[in-house]
Amino acid sequence: MEQKSSTKLLLCGKSSEEREVARLLKTSNSFKLSDGSTAEFVLYSEIENQENIDNDDAFLISSYLDSLSASVFGKFLIYAPKLPSTQDIVSNNFDELPIGAVCVTAIQFQGRGRTGNAWESPKGCLMFSFTMQMDNGHVLPFVQYVVSLAMTEAVNHLCRENGVQPLNVRIKWPNDLYIDDLKVGGILCTSTYRNKKFNVCVGIGLNVDNRIPTTCLNAALERAGAACRLRREHIMAAFFNTFGKFYDIFLNQGFEGLESLYYRTWLHSGQRVIIEEKNDNQREISQNVVTIQGLAASGFLLAVGEDGETFELHPDGNRLDFFKGLIRRKLPV
Repeated sequence: MEQKSSTKLLLCGKSSEEREVARLLKTSNSFKLSDGSTAEFVLYSEIENQENIDNDDAFLISSYLDSLSASVFGKFLIYAPKLPSTQDIVSNNFDELPIGAVCVTAIQFQGRGRTGNAWESPKGCLMFSFTMQMDNGHVLPFVQYVVSLAMTEAVNHLCRENGVQPLNVRIKWPNDLYIDDLKVGGILCTSTYRNKKFNVCVGIGLNVDNRIPTTCLNAALERAGAACRLRREHIMAAFFNTFGKFYDIFLNQGFEGLESLYYRTWLHSGQRVIIEEKNDNQREISQNVVTIQGLAASGFLLAVGEDGETFELHPDGNRLDFFKGLIRRKLPV
């Protein structure tokens, strides 16, 4: 009988509480890996020569933990140099992990995107997924916007901390990050409903050092003449520090508490979009121009037509570019 291969996963925690969770998980036999391999756990706290792991080319775990100040998110970490999908790790083992647990890898070869697309992420990309749990399903569509905003603000914070002008990372609705009209990152949120709770898994990919296939943060810093370079572990820590604050605002005030900052960061205020619609006879196609005003209460785009009527804009679900094939729905007055 062919023996199954094993995948080595490094477990670590910010506090003694998370380190105890890691110890218990190491003895568990219920952890699931999507490729059918078995998990072999290593506790970071038990490694004598941690500098052998924290080499310059790796994700520096000690530096990440030192930079992390978040109270919930990112405190329990799973790391492996190469994984099929961080999103599969956290989603398949949601019940085994504490809320806020994060899985990060250096190379991902079955990454997940919109409509189930898979790809191999290049070296130099920051790839991680983390867990959340929510009660109110009506606000779930806005989580991706909070995540996107937290990442742009985290990058800006690190730039200011290094004494350089913040990079102009912008949000392309609904869940992409752009610099100079080139995509540098994306967010994927998935959820399941169980026991009156929404179990949410958030996946993030961000080009930090990989100039291919588009561009990356450090290439943008070079073009700006900055001497510093951003590291993946510092970006992830800054993200969780920012996201924790933004998420508290989101829970207490709704998205309205973050809306003005979000609109200063996204690409679409005042953008004119052409909506193609079939006429009643289903043969002729008419083109209608609408102007994006912001986000509707549903989380979709809010737009106004040339006649002053207000619409929600929904993607048709068939195209990679959400702004091609938008469907409009008239909102009640």
